[in-house]
Amino acid sequence: MPSEGKRDYYEVLGVPRNASKEDLRSAYRRLARQYHPDVSKEADAEERFKEINEAYQVLNDDKLRAQYDRFGHAGVNQADMGGFGDFGFGGFEDIFGDLFGFGMGRASARQGPHRGADLRYDLELEFRDAVFGCEREIEITRLESCAHCGGSGAEPGTSPMRCNECNGTGQVRRAQQSIFGAFVNVTTCPRCQGTGEVITTPCAECHGSRRTQQTRRLAVQVPAGVDDEMRIRLAGEGEHGLYGGPPGNLYVVLHVKPHRFFTRRENDILLNVNINIAQAALGDEIRVPTLDGDETLIVPSGTQAGTVLRMRGKGVPRLRGAGRGDQLVILNVAVPTDLSAEQKDLLKQLGKTLGSEVTPQAGRGFLDRIREALGL
Repeated sequence: MPSEGKRDYYEVLGVPRNASKEDLRSAYRRLARQYHPDVSKEADAEERFKEINEAYQVLNDDKLRAQYDRFGHAGVNQADMGGFGDFGFGGFEDIFGDLFGFGMGRASARQGPHRGADLRYDLELEFRDAVFGCEREIEITRLESCAHCGGSGAEPGTSPMRCNECNGTGQVRRAQQSIFGAFVNVTTCPRCQGTGEVITTPCAECHGSRRTQQTRRLAVQVPAGVDDEMRIRLAGEGEHGLYGGPPGNLYVVLHVKPHRFFTRRENDILLNVNINIAQAALGDEIRVPTLDGDETLIVPSGTQAGTVLRMRGKGVPRLRGAGRGDQLVILNVAVPTDLSAEQKDLLKQLGKTLGSEVTPQAGRGFLDRIREALGL
């Protein structure tokens, strides 16, 4: 029931009559951003902004909203609504802080403790060192609290003085005029950078920065079973904090060099081995390399190309858990390409006994057998 010349408050905010307070707040924030005179270039922005605020003031107050729903604009007046600075709804300061980056005189604390920065170190490992673990010494450079001044930034025998620009609060408050009156813009003090203190006699070592660059050597314990791109966290070994803040962490990122023969697949080790056609047909006892040294492996007679033999417990130690993975030996049947005359005669004689009939292969192929053996 709008009065002459005034739009319905619900229409102003673009919300239904059963809108929740959250709906009202969202609508207000959106429209306030759009029509604030400092932002909008529309000719009627100031009037629209006043209209939006008036509508929100009424509808966000349960008592005023009830009166408005019953009697329309006649049910509310400026006396009921109070002055703009006495808005009865909560969150007005928060809304303007969100929208335009200034507050309404709210006090803020001076700069508090700052945690030190985290650091990264890239460590290259041999394949075996990643498998069985090792200890490595590394050298890092980091910012530490100045030993000369104890981290105060002031030369020993002197003390920082309270900043006279912010009176030790770490923040400067400046009044800003708007159509609604004076607002207070609170910013970090440019003189003391928010510390509330000014160092009149800087430390000769750190020159007032409170920290100095130091080089340290640290021992890194690499557990057995780590893999490429894993990280080891050394708590508290990062840069030192400021104003009593805790130190950061050091993250050691591991880079594992590839092995000449072995390939890792999770906790298993893969090894390709070539055998000749006689070993494949008749079977044999061969020596193969493992992470623990050369060991004996039995090749059964009639072995086909792509056969995978499993050597249990010869893989990588489990990083979280007991035991080790396995070593999977993939057998490749090597066909000779440079035969002597005698070898050719022998193979011809063998070929005559085997026949020359070609039989199409049914079922699984070479790659299928490998995938099944590797669990792929």
